[in-house]
Amino acid sequence: MSTISERLSNLPLGRFHWNLLALTMLGWAFDSMDTGIVAFVLAKMTIIWHLTSHQIGYIGSIGLAGMACGAVMSGWLADSIGRKKLFTATLLTYGVATGLCGFAWNYESLLVFRFLVGLGVGGQLPVAVTLMSEYSPARYRGRMIVLLESSWALGWLAASVIAYMIIPRYGWQVAFFIGAGPAFTFIYFWQRVPESVLYLIGKGRFAEAHAQVAAIEASLGVPVGEPPTAAEVNAPPTKFSLAELWSGPYLKRTVCLWILWFGTVFAYYGIFTWLPSLLVKSGHTLIRSFEYVMWMTLAQIPGYFTAAMLVDRIGRKITLSSFLTACAICAYFFGNARSGTEIVLWGCLLSFFNLGAWGVLYTYSPEMYPTQARASGVGFAAGFGRIGGILAPIIVGVIMTGPEKISTVFTMFTVVLLLIALNIVVLGEETMHKSLDEISKS
Repeated sequence: MSTISERLSNLPLGRFHWNLLALTMLGWAFDSMDTGIVAFVLAKMTIIWHLTSHQIGYIGSIGLAGMACGAVMSGWLADSIGRKKLFTATLLTYGVATGLCGFAWNYESLLVFRFLVGLGVGGQLPVAVTLMSEYSPARYRGRMIVLLESSWALGWLAASVIAYMIIPRYGWQVAFFIGAGPAFTFIYFWQRVPESVLYLIGKGRFAEAHAQVAAIEASLGVPVGEPPTAAEVNAPPTKFSLAELWSGPYLKRTVCLWILWFGTVFAYYGIFTWLPSLLVKSGHTLIRSFEYVMWMTLAQIPGYFTAAMLVDRIGRKITLSSFLTACAICAYFFGNARSGTEIVLWGCLLSFFNLGAWGVLYTYSPEMYPTQARASGVGFAAGFGRIGGILAPIIVGVIMTGPEKISTVFTMFTVVLLLIALNIVVLGEETMHKSLDEISKS
């Protein structure tokens, strides 16, 4: 007789999974929108507030500091009190905080509000991907998580459209007020997002877990499984301390993930937080810079879909390492682009491979750890990665105040991306088509 977790993992894809994917994608897009708005606002605020390159770097980094704290705290809390509570609480946090950014009266107040935005955004991402991973059937899990991550492009695209249409006409404050919209969806998400079945099992709430899986089975038209046996219910709970993330079979996984997260976040936030401002500094107008970034953002969407097709066919390792290597090559040529055509071409390819790699990263991370520490493991890896995100905007700001050119900045990102691709090749494990229980015990 199959256990509850086996029944859940072997389900066919159906309406329940697509509805949950739509909900988590919406939350993820809101995350991205509220993160992305500041990149466009900074290009305008640099002119109005006379910000230095160092100050722009610190504004980008303070949000990443909040994301690091949020990822670590929410991951631990999600393993303690549940995925659903943290998903909705973090949504409310970053929505309200983004609205407060519109009331910022000086540089210091904006720093405080951006930290709070990061706290909510960084907290929701590991929780959302953990929840979706734990509900996705094993053979479809890769593409479901990559599709979830693809909504990041939709949110960033929304931010670029808001910037293009709102900031030049109505000011940067209105862009932040629009970004407060997610706070008003709090009740909607609370009513519709389910608690994780695997979390319920881990807490010994077998009756609730069985009822939830039985309802999904009935809605999909498959035979409803038997209630858990006495042996399953009475089995001693599996204990897992966070220290075990650094021991036994998990040591290699944790090292691999922490390096991967650090380098990926360093490259992404170093490039995209600065991108509109870098284009302006290169002599392009504010409107033209926003237009270029919109094209690059659109290129992210087919990047995600390509990764989604490959991740469950050729595997996590080869897809991720290939996308990171291609991204490194594109970063080099983008940094040396001269004409508008070259900027758009290499910028679009850079976005295509970078965000496709992000989709696989979010697929790969929760597969590394058991249920009792899954959100914590992802949260700690993401939190460490945000340190890279904190450093990158500051380092770019320092480089740009010197005689070096943009080509120097992107050469640095090329090297970082190649190193993390090598990290996956050497330390990565293949997890394609394996159940979460099977992976965690291997």
